[in-house]
Order: sequence, then structure tokens, then C-alpha cells
Amino acid sequence: MPKPSNSRAKKPLKLVLPPANPRVAAIQMNSTPDVDRNLSQARGLLDEALRADPNIVVFPENMLLFSGNSDDYRKHAQTTRGPLIQILQEWSAEADIWLLAGSLPMKAPGGKFFNSSIFFSPEGDIYARYDKMHLFDVNVTGDQQYRESDDVAPGKKIVTTQTPWGLLGLSICYDIRFPELYRKLSKSGAHTLMIPSAFTATTGKAHWDILTRARAVENQCYVVAPGQTGSPYPGRECHGYSRIVDPWGRIIAERSGGIGVVMADLDYAELFDIREKLPALKHRRIF
Repeated sequence: MPKPSNSRAKKPLKLVLPPANPRVAAIQMNSTPDVDRNLSQARGLLDEALRADPNIVVFPENMLLFSGNSDDYRKHAQTTRGPLIQILQEWSAEADIWLLAGSLPMKAPGGKFFNSSIFFSPEGDIYARYDKMHLFDVNVTGDQQYRESDDVAPGKKIVTTQTPWGLLGLSICYDIRFPELYRKLSKSGAHTLMIPSAFTATTGKAHWDILTRARAVENQCYVVAPGQTGSPYPGRECHGYSRIVDPWGRIIAERSGGIGVVMADLDYAELFDIREKLPALKHRRIF
């Protein structure tokens, strides 16, 4: 087994042409403030996914820590050599897969932390990192108020990353409400949009279906959107409904509630056929 490294240098990749169909697993979790519990759950779900031999495994936002206490995130905020990072490096290298940690807290200047997606290569390298740009500062209902920006530093960079099956565009949860981000990702060549999430039950019931399908249709991309389900801590309830959506807006894999895995083979030949027959991306007039 190759030894995981912390290098972010991207090694040259041999692209699969004509496009192959990568098998993608999206993991639905019920994470809590208990990091050890979350690690055990994540490992069990990864093992379940590996039985179907996926190429890419995608975990949800807050996969190893989901708490209403910002001090918990500061306590467990990682560096690129942090213990949680090293565990995930070992998992990706042992399984020989691409693994997206939907989000982990990463140390930031000024006592804050980033909400970061970390993409690991089959060699266990940190291959890409995206820091959540749009922060969840909302009043969902009178007693449901969230101020993510009080503790989280916003990311500043749009991130795409190459795989043997083409380009992935990275994003996290609340980003999904900002279509200009996804337009830039598709303009940069992304074929698949990763949207690991932890939608609230209230906003998820109203908007999750619309938003996930819209981002797929308008950008003619696959959308892979694993989510959190159930209650991570008292006063918070998550929507679930982890799903994979094709470029025509069809839900090709989904799980409503409970922890588990959804799986699909992405058909990039069909994606290119859709883009050829309905060339909306070529018809853009505003850039």
C-alpha cells in the first residue's frame, strides 16, 4: 500500500477516453458532536460502499464533527497533517479510491476555522481542497437562527479538480443557492458538481429537490449531493435525501432517510450527447 502523503501536488493523470463511466458512491450520515462515533459510522459506511467497487466515494458536510458548539470545531480543527486528515488519507490509500471528505473544520487565521472539502487521491495524497465560500447566516424560523460567519472564515477560491474521468467542481451545502458559482465551475470544464450538504429539514423540504436538479440541468452536469439525516444535536434536524442527479435533471440514485449509501454509474457519453443536442452552454451571452 502506498504511504499517504500531505503533498497537494497533482500528478499527471491518464484520462479515460472515450469517457468511461465512473461509479460514484454518496454517503448519507447522521453525524454528531462525538468524533469517535462519527469515525466509526463513516468507516462502516465506507466498507458498505466498497462492496460495490466504486471509483469515487463522497461524504457529506460535517462528516466527522457536527455540533452546535463552535468550541468543538476549534478543538478539532485540522491542519494538513492533522490526525483526522491522516485517517482519511489511510482510508483512500487502503481502498485505492478517490475520496471526498464533504467537509472538515480546518484551521484559519484569527481563531476561526474553514469549512473545507478535502479530496484525497488513491495514493492517499491531499489532491484538492475547497473552503466553503457562502456562509449560512439565516433565520429559518423564529427559533432557528444560524450564524456560520461568527466562527467560520469564508473561502475565496473556486476549485475544480481533475480525475481520470474528467473535471469535478467542488462546493458545499449553502453554496447551492448561488448559481453563479456553478456557472463558473461548468465554464471551467466541470462535468460533475459535488455538493456535500447538511440541509436543515425546513429548507430541505422546501428547496432541496429544486436546487439539486436545477444546478444539474442549467450546467448540464452530474450532481452528487450526499447529505446529513436525522438530528445531530438537540434543536437541529437534517433533511437527508442524498442523491445523484444526471444532466437531464433525473434523480438516478437517492436515499430519503437513515444512514446508508447511494450509488450510480455516471454516463459521460450521455452527458456529451445532451450537451451536443441541447447546446445551452454554447449559447450563453453573459459571462
